Amino acid sequence: MTGARRRTARGAAVAAAVLLGGMIPGAQAASGTQEVDAELAYTCDFPEAGQPVKAKISATVPESGRAEQVIQPEDVGLDLTLPEEASAGLAAAGAATVTAEAKLSVDVVQGDQHARTEWIGTTAEPVPVPESGDLTLSTAGGVPFVKPAAPGDLVFGAGVLSVELALTKADGTPAGSPALTLGCALDTGQEATLATVPVGGDGEETGAEPTPTGSWPEEREAGEEDGLPEVGTPAQQPAAADAPPCVGDPSDDLSMVAFVTGYANVAKLDGATRFPLACARITQGESRVVPDGAFLHIYQDSAVDLDFEGKTQLPPASGTFLTFGFMPTTATLEMTQIPPGTNPDGTRVPNIKSDLAINLAEGSTKGVTAVTLELMLRLRDVEVDGVPLDVGDNCRTSKPFTLKLEGHMTLKDGVQVGYTLATGGELTGSVTLPPFSGCGADEDLDNLFTASLSGVPGYVKQVQGAPCAPANGADPTFCMPDFTPRDVPEAAR
Repeated sequence: MTGARRRTARGAAVAAAVLLGGMIPGAQAASGTQEVDAELAYTCDFPEAGQPVKAKISATVPESGRAEQVIQPEDVGLDLTLPEEASAGLAAAGAATVTAEAKLSVDVVQGDQHARTEWIGTTAEPVPVPESGDLTLSTAGGVPFVKPAAPGDLVFGAGVLSVELALTKADGTPAGSPALTLGCALDTGQEATLATVPVGGDGEETGAEPTPTGSWPEEREAGEEDGLPEVGTPAQQPAAADAPPCVGDPSDDLSMVAFVTGYANVAKLDGATRFPLACARITQGESRVVPDGAFLHIYQDSAVDLDFEGKTQLPPASGTFLTFGFMPTTATLEMTQIPPGTNPDGTRVPNIKSDLAINLAEGSTKGVTAVTLELMLRLRDVEVDGVPLDVGDNCRTSKPFTLKLEGHMTLKDGVQVGYTLATGGELTGSVTLPPFSGCGADEDLDNLFTASLSGVPGYVKQVQGAPCAPANGADPTFCMPDFTPRDVPEAAR
């Protein structure tokens, strides 16, 4: 898959099925396969107003399958066409180019059984925002497999769509609104089924005559979901080479642990640094329910501490940039957190604030989570054009700086899209580095690093995996047996 893929099992656990009928005919791509070729109309919630967006969905799926065997969609593409009005709004926000990550919720239905998966695609390169006319964004990626548990037609149906746009100015710096997350609802009255795959049992033929639905095995164990299709997840495990220790405490009822990773842009140097997987230790606060007219707000204040080898910091990261636009410079960056303190009653001072706003009339929910981290940055092992530059042992920002990140979530018709603390996902924001001090063993290099790194906001995109809450037991969905998070996210620009 291109870009980040995350597992949102908790969100899926509360999602209601959207049963979609019909079939879009597909041409035969080759013997044993069929092509998905669908164009659907969505309405997306741009800041100014809802805008129509066309989504062209393509993929290749098997012509038929068998129970308990994997069905793997391949060559998945999702092309989005934004109307001229929406494109003009991006240009008005200062965007010269845009990159996109599209997440299509796909319902997998077999008889009266259903599951839900996510097809994710990203743009390969930034796309210029046109001076006039529509804006087309072509994304591609990989998707999880589906394994039917019983014979019967397996139907893939398109659901809600989420699109994240990263906006960049002509000079390479983030635009005024560097990230824009759109929730898109499927317009009514459309054939939304993408493909139908007839599934046979052992020894059954599939093809012209579909296998009757409803012939579920009777020998399943009590308590198992009868015939539920299995949806695969990316083959990621915490045993990844760069995954640090991140073991939770089962004796602490309020604690969770999660892996985080991401990129931070250095605007002045026209580059980005990838920070390796880090461990985040989260202390949950109590929830508060506050009625507000037609809305019901659920507020929660929590605290997070980074943890790398017992220190409140991210793992050291190596970055390579073009200083002054032409001189290759490499350095190791150490980002250390100044952790939140403790209140007189022993509770943690929060640096995570969540607000879930439930629209009682519409039955929908929007959520925003704000994370505020106080950090210091140290530079070491600096090389300029391959030549070591002795910056000393204390080359760092002259004072702490604040990184503010936000994650957004929508929940409508039982379908959750976006970030929550309990499910993980993407958070975006920006950071401005203060001047540097203490740089240079033999000469004062403070002004060099201040001129190269400080003063211009840099776009930050972090991805949090689904956390493990050890007090709930070693839930195999979220936790390894040793209370390490099972979900290992991938960094995405």
